[in-house]
Amino acid sequence: MSLYFEKAGKQNTDKVLEVVFKASQERGLKHLVVASTFGDTGLKAAKLFKDQGVNLVVVTHNVGFREPGSLEMTPEMRREIESYGAKVYTGTMVLRNIGTAIRELQHYCQQDLIANTLRLFGQGIKVCVEISMMACDAGLVPPEDVIAVAGTARGADTAAIIKAMPSNKLFDLKVREILAKPRDW
Repeated sequence: MSLYFEKAGKQNTDKVLEVVFKASQERGLKHLVVASTFGDTGLKAAKLFKDQGVNLVVVTHNVGFREPGSLEMTPEMRREIESYGAKVYTGTMVLRNIGTAIRELQHYCQQDLIANTLRLFGQGIKVCVEISMMACDAGLVPPEDVIAVAGTARGADTAAIIKAMPSNKLFDLKVREILAKPRDW
């Protein structure tokens, strides 16, 4: 069953995490990847999945995303998330690099072809695909079905079951099921 929200945003976070928890339990999925810029969503997920036997990976922006040398998630927030047994991964957004590679290879003028194509389904779906690849690139999740959680701006409003793949195998990645997403973003 899919859940659709009328509007995107952090007000949907708790409902998304409820759907994700239920899907994880019903399907026996043991890997969860959650996008969290400041850590709020990651912390909620870490508390919810504590002692559930789930490999939870919270993916942040890369250092310098908004300002050189800085990360939006504080070290204190990172430690708190990790205290619940989750892993926090900070790395480069793979779709930025893939877009650059396509432009350089084919002299393509339009930036971020793949990222913009995924955004047709919503910003959250684009991020779910991206963080699944990032976590797989880092060896934090295996190349198998995971639940990915992301959002539009802050909080979570999107969740999907994705066959994770490393970024060099992008076209082998599969979006198996959309569990929740906003209708309007």
